[in-house]
Amino acid sequence: MNRMRQFLQAYHPIVHTLILGTVMARAASSMSLPFLAIYLAKHSDMSPGLIGIVIGMGALAGTFGGFIGGTLSDRFGRRVIMLAALFGWGFVFLGFGVVKLPVLFMLLNMLNGLCRSFYEPVSQALMADLTEPSKRRQVFSLRYMAINVGVAVGPLLGAFFATMNGALPFLLTGIIYLIYGITLYALLIKFGIKKIEGEKKSIVTFRSAIGVIRKDITFRLYIIGGIIGAIGYSQVMVTLSQYLQRDFANGVKMFAILMSANAIVVIAMQVPLGRWAEKYSPLTAIVVGNFMFALGDIGFAFSHTLAWLIVSMGIFTFGEILNYPAANMLIDKLAPEHMRGTYYGAQTLTNIGHFMGPWVGGFLLVSYGGSTLFLVIAILSMMGSIFYWRGTKRRNTAKISSKMQIF
Repeated sequence: MNRMRQFLQAYHPIVHTLILGTVMARAASSMSLPFLAIYLAKHSDMSPGLIGIVIGMGALAGTFGGFIGGTLSDRFGRRVIMLAALFGWGFVFLGFGVVKLPVLFMLLNMLNGLCRSFYEPVSQALMADLTEPSKRRQVFSLRYMAINVGVAVGPLLGAFFATMNGALPFLLTGIIYLIYGITLYALLIKFGIKKIEGEKKSIVTFRSAIGVIRKDITFRLYIIGGIIGAIGYSQVMVTLSQYLQRDFANGVKMFAILMSANAIVVIAMQVPLGRWAEKYSPLTAIVVGNFMFALGDIGFAFSHTLAWLIVSMGIFTFGEILNYPAANMLIDKLAPEHMRGTYYGAQTLTNIGHFMGPWVGGFLLVSYGGSTLFLVIAILSMMGSIFYWRGTKRRNTAKISSKMQIF
């Protein structure tokens, strides 16, 4: 009981609300989005390449949406942006369940990417606003664990509901997002978010935000590293399902098991790996994480049984645990206090990789097969570390120069 009381007192009630909401929201979305490629393959005449484009359009829309949403949240407050995104998200998933035309799927997925790009960076910025700097790494790790608690159960529920009706997972996801939006609205009002927003708001224009980011070379290097990582990660979230469906019996069930295994490994290993990562710099965690990504991809390339695929997914998941909280910490250390939302929003430029990834993966899968696809991605994942290293080296050099000028 004492540990639970200490945990609850360690963070603001709104932070706990957002973490709990993340569990519910990700459980809902993971019931449906990982199966979107399979759903389109079964219920449309689209080729794997076209399916990749349709799915990638969501990431493309989110590329610029996050910057817009983050900047607006710095200027007008986090609450309105988050709630608009959640309610919009709910209607998007309801739409997935009823539309039939490919162009409508594309438009809805663009709106899906836009809603995600508004909600994710703004919620992260609000968590950072309400948490003292020494505890932010733990908050980012808790948020990432919450994501995977939801993902642990979502795919299996999605596979179960999809056997009843292919559209049912999307309809249920839409309803859950609407319920979450209503609940979050009530709790944000109860815990006085309006007062907090009044203290945090600052005059940030799109011109000034673009100007700062345009001049921040370190940030741009981080973004390039993130784009490369997103190209690799999107293969597991999108192309892997098509690969399993094409080359394995019961590929849909295997994919659901792998997604749940991914989440279970995160839940089990987040704390021990997080403690290990705290002993080292965020850059070290990212480099080791990218190496784990590459090993996992090599495993996917040569695995022919479910058991070896699960092992490969476990190794790949170690990379996730190390990489993503560390990448958030790099941005948190780099962002000026009054432009945190802008920087987190601009971080969604890494969605360029999520747009390119499904198209590149679909092309490689059709043209050269799954083994070549994952070997190419393994090499690409290792290359992403170069840009994070260069960005961190440049930032450290700038800090040393600034201290010398003071003296």
